[in-house]
Order: sequence, then C-alpha cells, then structure tokens
Amino acid sequence: MDIEQLSERILAGERRALARAITLIESSRADHRAQAAELLERLKGVGRHAIRIGLSGTPGVGKSTFIESFGSMLTGQGLRVAVLAVDPSSARSGGSILGDKTRMDRLSRDPNAFIRPSPSQSHLGGVARRSREAVALCEAAGFDVVLIETVGVGQSETVVAEMSDLFILLLAPAGGDELQGVKRGIMEMADIILVNKADGDLKAAATRTCADYAGALRLLRKRPQDPEGFPKAMTVSALEEDGLQRAWDEMQALVGWRREAGFFDGRRADQARYWFEQELRQALLAKLETPEAKAEMARLGEAVASGEATPAVAARQLLSGLGLEDG
Repeated sequence: MDIEQLSERILAGERRALARAITLIESSRADHRAQAAELLERLKGVGRHAIRIGLSGTPGVGKSTFIESFGSMLTGQGLRVAVLAVDPSSARSGGSILGDKTRMDRLSRDPNAFIRPSPSQSHLGGVARRSREAVALCEAAGFDVVLIETVGVGQSETVVAEMSDLFILLLAPAGGDELQGVKRGIMEMADIILVNKADGDLKAAATRTCADYAGALRLLRKRPQDPEGFPKAMTVSALEEDGLQRAWDEMQALVGWRREAGFFDGRRADQARYWFEQELRQALLAKLETPEAKAEMARLGEAVASGEATPAVAARQLLSGLGLEDG
C-alpha cells in the first residue's frame, strides 16, 4: 500500500481512501500496524480539528435515530459529519452485525456524511481499540464534527470521554426509579444529558425525567472545565427533530467557552498522554501473547499450581525472561 498516496487522498477528503485507512488501522497484523503508524505520522501536523462528540446511552434509547436526525441537521447547515458507530462483538464468535448503516439510511446516503461501523472486539471502553486513530483520520479528511457512538452505558464505556471534547449521555423518559439505574460515574462525566423521545404520549414523562436529572446534576461537585449552568439536562425528540438545534447551540457554546478559558487544548493534551500510556500497556501485554511467552507461562503456572514456586517469584521469572524485570 502506498502510504504517501493514501495520505494525500485522505487530505483531499476522499471517502473511499478514508474507509481504506480505517480498515488499515483496525488490522492487528504487524505490517499493517507499521503502515498505520506511518500514515498517522504523516497526517499529524495538518492542523485540522473537528468537534469530537462522544455519545452513550442505554440500548433502545434511540441513539441511531438521534444520530441520523442530528447528523442530517448538521449536514443541512453545510457541515461535514463523520459517525464512528461501535457494534458489540460476540463473545463466542467475535463477529458483529454492524447494522448501523441500515439504521441510518438517510444519513448514510448524504454526501457530507461518513458512517463507519466497527466491532468492539471485546475491548473495554465500549469503543473499538482503534477508534481514537479513526477520529484522527476523520479530522485529517476535513470533517467538522465526529460523533463517536459507544456500545452502551456501563462503567467501562466511559473511556469514550478520553477521545472526545464533549460527552453526551442520551436517556429515555421513565419513572423516578430511572435515576437509580444510571451510574454516578457516567453522570459525572456527562457534559449534557439529553432525554430523548420527548414527543407524543411520552412528552410529559420526558419533561419530568429531565427535571429529575437536572436536579441530580446540581448535586454533583462543580468541575473547573464547566461554565455556569453546565452540565445540563435537556429534552429532545429525534423522531420529530425537536430540540436538536438548541442542543447543538449548547454544545457549541460549551466548546467555545472551553477554548477561550484554555481547557480545550489542555484536555486534548491530557488525552494524548492517556493514549500514549494505553499504547504502552497494550504493547507490553502483546509480549505475553507470543508462543514462547505462552509456553513459559504454562510451565510456570504448573510450578505455581504444584507449590514448587510462589506466584510472585514465578511472575518475576517470566518478566526476567522477557527482558521486563520489575527490579
């Protein structure tokens, strides 16, 4: 693969080249990883920045409908929108249905939109391991907004906040017990909570649910990266496309304030540091996946199981053999 030519095509905004590049970075083959690193190195200094929006929500809350309505509204305003939708992978086969394109029929045909479903591959964080690199590619390709949809709400899904500028939590109207079911951790990370399905018979319930969450947000500790009034809860109807412009206005206002206050660039620098540490951890773990390391682990595991060695000594012996002495 000609990486120089591929990078030029990405900078020209070619969707096919972007799709091909994302396939390259998702590959686990050693030669593909080397090419992916070269590609990202070539594109790192282009100076293009999109607004990265992480979106999480419980299954059935209407994430796909929201993304289609919201994305179509943005493309209607002349913005280019990329959607990185992560599908859960089967624990048994490792496969995914990757059905997001079929659920976003209108947006998938929009020339100003790009939708890429990716398998989560059992990666903690609800996002594909290479989603962060896919975001960088979308930025280089000139997209103005990148939406990162996660598998669902849970403790591990919050890693999406480490690759986005805004973290949006999408929730459905429900009774008062709904607050019980949302983990405090994910609420503390949310910049804006959107209560979807605020239409028809559910409109009154959505308004009550929104008020409940607004009250809960006021009880959380104030974060330095938030202006007055944030984080906040709002109602939207993806089906009737109501409240979407107001939500977008609030997102832009928050990003604008953070840019002026210096939090935006500082946050991106912290995220880069976080992903460097993650890459380092993944590289060290990969050393344990080689046939030699697995054979040695099996041998030492037998020694520990039979009582011939303690876990601590066996672990140190394995690390020493891999040249990773812990001192």
